[in-house]
Amino acid sequence: MKKKIGVVLSGCGVYDGSEIHEAVFTLLAIDRNGAEAVCMAPNTDFPEVNHLTGAPTGAKRNALMESARIARGKIRCLREVHAVDLDAIVFPGGFGAARNLCNFAEKGAGADVHPEVARLLREMAAAKKPICAICIAPTLVAATLGKEYKPKVTIGTDAGTAAAINATGGRHQDCPVTEFVVDRENRIVSTPAYMLAERISEAADGIDRAIKATIDLI
Repeated sequence: MKKKIGVVLSGCGVYDGSEIHEAVFTLLAIDRNGAEAVCMAPNTDFPEVNHLTGAPTGAKRNALMESARIARGKIRCLREVHAVDLDAIVFPGGFGAARNLCNFAEKGAGADVHPEVARLLREMAAAKKPICAICIAPTLVAATLGKEYKPKVTIGTDAGTAAAINATGGRHQDCPVTEFVVDRENRIVSTPAYMLAERISEAADGIDRAIKATIDLI
């Protein structure tokens, strides 16, 4: 039976949702490693950003509906998914990870995490099931699990973000763009992707390696 790997999406597009390249590379790597992706997203609204200008439009979008674009319609509402349904879980990056799944973008180390995201992350951690976080998403893991688990993660080399992760109780480790960091005690894998990537192939290489490492921890 194929391993089931949860993929938590936060919308569709780097500036207000999931980073599309990162999400697609994640899905591809899961499939190439012989596992099955289980896409999910919270049924919550968020402010829309114009991806041509980077400016807010004043409109709202729905994370579940927007994420369905990436998942080709095969997606579950996050509140319906529990750790017992999964063998591992992955969080692609994009501003949605730091704005829609939590508010790290506004509050840093004091971030509040979407209750369903926090619930599923804690379930996975308690069950010792692997967690993978890509790009800015390790901040979400640190904000949720920092005090209890002291997770070791990476977002690359950005000193300010690293300091905020450390302030949550997490432990940041610098990492090159095509590599990944493994916290074996907590079964957490992270990779910088577009926090550092200057080329699409760099993001793809790091994600591919991180997903394989995650599945190897199952």
